[in-house]
Amino acid sequence: MRGPVIERRGQIHDGSTTDQRLLDSRGSTDWLHTDPWRVLRIQAEFVEGFGALAELGPAIAVFGSARTSADHPHYAVAEEAGRKLAEAGFAVITGGGPGAMEAANKGACQIGGVSVGLGIELPFESGLNQWVDKGINFRYFFARKTMFVKYSQGFVVLPGGLGTLDELFEALTLVQTRKVTSFPIVLIGTDYWKGMFDWLRETVLSEGKINPADLDMMVLTDDVDEAVSLMVAARENRWPTPSPERPE
Repeated sequence: MRGPVIERRGQIHDGSTTDQRLLDSRGSTDWLHTDPWRVLRIQAEFVEGFGALAELGPAIAVFGSARTSADHPHYAVAEEAGRKLAEAGFAVITGGGPGAMEAANKGACQIGGVSVGLGIELPFESGLNQWVDKGINFRYFFARKTMFVKYSQGFVVLPGGLGTLDELFEALTLVQTRKVTSFPIVLIGTDYWKGMFDWLRETVLSEGKINPADLDMMVLTDDVDEAVSLMVAARENRWPTPSPERPE
């Protein structure tokens, strides 16, 4: 028997006890990379995230491409969004990286707002951007995603790539399946997002894979002020409740 796990006959691979293995300083360090040890690392990430963000207050997550250059119009829009969200009393949470994330953090930071970055260990990004005032670096995407959803009252989604799409559709799925309380998801950039909306309406909806109300979970706009006003409305409990239609 190994704790709550029972091993008998051919499944017994090690006759030592757990205490013996714990106190024995000899042998391989491969155990540091085993799944049971990873569980403790995962637990630590949740504890660290909950501890750091528990008193954050109302916050909005801003997503967008790490590849957005500082001279691109999308960078200016992200910076404006960060600034105006902070002016409205929200903390701004991004993935902490460069590009649109950096811009949103910059906008919030420069007016004295709360600028948060939830980074992720990646081989091609190095640390949190300079405009992050409170930052956490995660090893695991799922722990990081939990923090975005738990501590954000809404999502502002700027033009981005696969990572941005991943966060967008995860949020839509959680709202559709009632795993989270409905909150506003606003996409800024009509030219950029229009093709996706058309595909969802003309292909996914027409094939019956989603309900008409599912498209109403997203608002598409070019107006940062409209995006911020929707977040304020949600904070004041004026955001529509989810449709009673059964998700498909």
